[in-house]
Parts: sequence; structure tokens; C-alpha cells
Amino acid sequence: MHLIVSGAAGFVGSHLCDRLVAEGHQVVGLDNLLTGDLRNLSQLEGNPGFRFVQCDVTQAIPVDGPVDGVLHLASPASPADYMRHSVETLLVGCLGTRNLLEIARRHEARFLLTSTSECYGDPLVHPQAETYWGNVNPVGPRSCYDESKRFAEALTMAYHRSYRLRTNIARIFNTYGPRMRLSDGRVVPAFLHQALNGRPITVNGDGSQTRSFCYISDMVEGLRRLMLSDERYPVNLGNSDEISILDFARHVRRLTGSQAPIEFCPLPEDDPQRRRPDISKARRLLDWEPRVPLDEGLRLTIEYFRNQFAQVRS
Repeated sequence: MHLIVSGAAGFVGSHLCDRLVAEGHQVVGLDNLLTGDLRNLSQLEGNPGFRFVQCDVTQAIPVDGPVDGVLHLASPASPADYMRHSVETLLVGCLGTRNLLEIARRHEARFLLTSTSECYGDPLVHPQAETYWGNVNPVGPRSCYDESKRFAEALTMAYHRSYRLRTNIARIFNTYGPRMRLSDGRVVPAFLHQALNGRPITVNGDGSQTRSFCYISDMVEGLRRLMLSDERYPVNLGNSDEISILDFARHVRRLTGSQAPIEFCPLPEDDPQRRRPDISKARRLLDWEPRVPLDEGLRLTIEYFRNQFAQVRS
């Protein structure tokens, strides 16, 4: 297929481009490099199946040739990024989503939106199934990201209902792996950065809040299967194994061999207390569930970060 991938130079986007190109698809990757990095796509340089276009999807998008599918991953995704770029985050969720939906409509192509578990906010239901409407603060510091994605979902469903567009919506839960930025700010790179440099591992609150971590190759497989499915309503993609942040910090310290102490910091406003996906829908419709154990995924990620630190120091 001829596919457009927005956010191609980002963490998840670059891995998805790798997989699609490896399968023989022709991929055009779009990114304005606000938070993406061209080094994430260096392995595709010169590959006839891939072309990169630097552009802002909230503006005019240069598209020529056939389009069979549009995969919309463009958006800041870490709290540090979307709070720093709050307006841009909201605009990519509304204007960017509309522009890419219009491309899919003109070409009668399929459209996949990567949404987020943040649509559930600080959930009052556990685990979170797609039928749960969420507990979101619409004017809090995280609202620029939460509401951007919630609006993008609503717009995607409106295009499906109004224009019979073939759409898919993935609600992505915490994903980790190589190519996360050192300064990303999310818990995995933050803990690894601290542990590998012998600095205190900073845990927000008392560390009892929970997350569920999915390795990047599992996430890409889920997105690929969802793109080919007939499901139009949101589907959770993530790992159903839940771990407290304090236990995760201890896990990181053990796997890195670090002696760094664990320090406790104030809990950020609106930080979700519990986060675990109900993935029964993905299991049933996509025959998908994560395969990579946490220890294995973390070892691969630690190896990547060690190499990154070695390059920075050399």
C-alpha cells in the first residue's frame, strides 16, 4: 500500500515506519521535528520504500501520488513536551487531524488515529475498558493533551459517520523502548537516565500509583493489526500487567545494577493514580496481546540508552 505516516520521526512513528517499509509498503513520513528526531529515521535513508517530508500537518500538507492509508501519530506525547507546547498540541489534535482526515477522504483511503489512555484521565474504573468515558479535568495542566486526543477521536468518528470513511482509533497506553529521547520526561527514560548516571531515582508521591508498560514492537504489531481491521470504535493497546511506580523504580535499579537511592517528590497535579488497560477487545478482534516480558524489553532499552550516553560522552 501507499501510506502516509504523520509523526514519523517520533518514537512510535519511526518504529512503525520501519515495520511498514519492511513489509513492502511505500511510506511517506511527515514530521515538523518539534519533538521528533531525524536520527530515528536514519536506518531508512536511501530506502526506495520511504520518503521523508518535513512539514507541519496543521498547515498545508504536500501530497502527490496515490494514498491507500493515513496513519496519524503526530503529537507531543510526554507531559514535559505537551505542557511546553500546549497550543501546538491542541492544534495538531484538531487542525492536524482534520487535514489528514481530508486527505484520506479525497483518496478514499483508510485512516488510523493514535489516541491515548489519557482519554480516561484519572480513572474511577479499573481496569479501563473502551466503554468507560473517563474522568478528565478539561482545564487542568494536562488538558491540552487529553482534550486534543478526545477531540481527535470525536472528529474521526464524525468523518466515519458523515463520509463513511474507513477509520480506526487506537488508545495507546504507556509504551517504551529504544528511540525514546533522553530528555523525554516520561517515567522510563527518566528512571533510566537517573539510574545509569548514578543519580537519585525520583518517584512522584509515595510511588503507589500504577502504570502498565508495553514494549514498542508489541505496540507496532497492535497498530498494524488494527489498521487492517474493520473495527471503527476505539481499541485499547497496552500491557495489562500492572506495576506500581515504586516497584518499577526498584526494577530499573536492579536491571541497571545501579546503587542510586530512590527519592520521593511531590505528585504532579492530575497525575493518574491507576492505569491498566482492559485489552479483551484487542484480544478478541485483533488476536493481539503483548509478548515481550518487562525484563526483556527493559534490557533492550537499557542497552540503547547506554549506547546513547556513550555517544554523548565521546
